[in-house]
Amino acid sequence: MAKNPPSKPPPPPQWVIDLNNPPRPKSKNTSIANPPGYIEAASSGKRSAVLSKTPARKPPTTAETDTLKLKKSWELAIAPAKALPMNAIMMYMSGNSLQIFSIMMVFMLFKNPIQGLLSTNEVFRRFETEGTKNQLWLVKACYVLMNCVALALGVWKVNGMGLLPTTRSDWLAWETERVPLERAVFAFR
Repeated sequence: MAKNPPSKPPPPPQWVIDLNNPPRPKSKNTSIANPPGYIEAASSGKRSAVLSKTPARKPPTTAETDTLKLKKSWELAIAPAKALPMNAIMMYMSGNSLQIFSIMMVFMLFKNPIQGLLSTNEVFRRFETEGTKNQLWLVKACYVLMNCVALALGVWKVNGMGLLPTTRSDWLAWETERVPLERAVFAFR
């Protein structure tokens, strides 16, 4: 048998050729100016010169940093109040019957503010500096107040579900037994 001469492999597809050969940069003969802040990548020497000409941003002063920390701490202190409308609507929509959904909602309504109250100092520790220490107590007080309002919403819901013993009932030990209406004797005849 005669051997066939080795054949050439087929040429690669056009997309492979385009991928391996990126397009050449266009000449600078266009009449359109570069946008402000554009740095041409082809000339690295010019680029470093342009970058060195831009002024460096000065570091913020301690007063500016303290002001920014106080603003962020106030945002964090008001956060529980921002969730109140949504929680109130969800509590209203879940109804007053004892179902797993409403019980879970009430559990979460109590859990989050209690965790927030217990971790108040840890939450605001990152904002505490010598400049903000005197002003941070008011932020903490606001945070505690907002969490107490969220707890009050939970108490309202539990009362609406009938789980608070706020009305007279027969199962309370210190109350006297109620007399049914059928056995009651009327004073007038």
